[in-house]
Amino acid sequence: MRRFAVQGILVLFACGLFLPAPVQAQDLEAFEKTVTEFDLDNGLHFIVLERRQAPVVSFRTLADVGSVDDPAGQTGMAHMFEHMAFKGTPTIGTKNYKQERQALAALERTYQELQAERGKGPRADKDRLAELEKEFQQKVDEAAELANSDEYTRLIEENGGAGLNAGTALDYTLYVYSLPSNRAELWFYLESERFLNPVLRDFYKERDVVREERRQSTESNPIGKLLEAFLATAYQAHPYGRPGVGWASDIESLSATEARRFFHSYYAPSNLTIAIAGDVDPNEMRRLAEAYFGRLPRRPAGPSVRTLEPQQQGERRIEVISEAQPTIVIGYGKPSRQHPDRAVFDVISSVLSGGRTSWLYKDLVRDKQVAVVAGGFPNYPGDKYASLFVFFAMPTAGHMVEENEQAMYAVIDRIRTEKVDADTLQMVKTKARASLIRGLNNNAGLAGALAANHVAYGDWRQMFRRLDEINRVTADDVQRVAEEYFRREHRTVAYSVKPAGDEESSGEE
Repeated sequence: MRRFAVQGILVLFACGLFLPAPVQAQDLEAFEKTVTEFDLDNGLHFIVLERRQAPVVSFRTLADVGSVDDPAGQTGMAHMFEHMAFKGTPTIGTKNYKQERQALAALERTYQELQAERGKGPRADKDRLAELEKEFQQKVDEAAELANSDEYTRLIEENGGAGLNAGTALDYTLYVYSLPSNRAELWFYLESERFLNPVLRDFYKERDVVREERRQSTESNPIGKLLEAFLATAYQAHPYGRPGVGWASDIESLSATEARRFFHSYYAPSNLTIAIAGDVDPNEMRRLAEAYFGRLPRRPAGPSVRTLEPQQQGERRIEVISEAQPTIVIGYGKPSRQHPDRAVFDVISSVLSGGRTSWLYKDLVRDKQVAVVAGGFPNYPGDKYASLFVFFAMPTAGHMVEENEQAMYAVIDRIRTEKVDADTLQMVKTKARASLIRGLNNNAGLAGALAANHVAYGDWRQMFRRLDEINRVTADDVQRVAEEYFRREHRTVAYSVKPAGDEESSGEE
């Protein structure tokens, strides 16, 4: 399953591109006639897009909970629970649920005993620890023998399902797949069952998988390591400063008991939005939604983050030693997606880093040839809360991180002091329209955009209004926002260097 928080950013570093925003329709009034919205009594929101081009339907379940909501001491929990997404229920994924339930309960009791003994620190009984660790592993294996963990996914695939996946970002968790339209009721049954009666089977085996993901995405990945240090430096209070995949010690201590508590807190029906796009009858979708998802009990959703990041009072810098190619990341504090200048930031991003015509690419990569890749993006690591406008560069051979840093500042200062010309501004707006309209031919993308815009802005129609907001952005707006936010006192800089004694690391030729 995907973890958007770090893996997505690695793609951006690799290709130097900013991913396009949600899709845009050509006419809101016409599009609106194909969309049906309704809420169940338990608070779960549905958006149904009737689109009859092919006998398929795409489903998107978006939970308004992400890694930013991980409880203290349990970083990685949102991601960990996402790994439980398709493990099944009491009737799907088991060989004998009565025995399996008993085995899982015994496993959890042993793990709690093991954690209690570990918690004693230097006073722990070493012999008892060894005994409990052996017993714990035995019970993991015993529970696994009673599981048929692939049954849930096999059912989907045998019925023509495609695109089965899940992903955890800082701000949300997403569950996706598509089915032939004559199998839509199967989706309603399977999806509602796993929210009604989830079984956290294979939890500790999946915990090992998540731990390995951290090794690959962060500990063994120079960019992942740099980004983790960068965020921890940029954020002193807000949980955006914690790694989405979790700290190693937290991952290694997560329990199924804590995961179940997390589920009951954040997976309330009112915290879920489901979008359906394809060859469907909206009235039938509503009937099935009430029959299956109406079974989920209404309950309060978990608390949202209340900690605000204090205003930064000066530049912060951090150096990360790495054998890999030196890289620099520069971030400026900016407001959340609810701010009225959100479209201005999108325009700035396109001007500075929107492909080969962007200012950063032309200056650092094409003309000066001091960077292999250079770019930026306006909402890192998320946009639900105040975040960062980030710029990055990887120096070419013989050039230094410091040289790239100063070159980037020159480009950033240019957008603060010069007005963007009319042709560039129009090109940005044209590219925005083209990239958004392209998404209209894809059920999966449309369903995702509908759900994402509803959760982010309270109305899926924002996928249309965003283009209107971009069209209203002026050169004065661009200069005003750049001047307000791209200031030294709002800046965090992270860069990697090779170990001391390596001449190449210092940039000396």
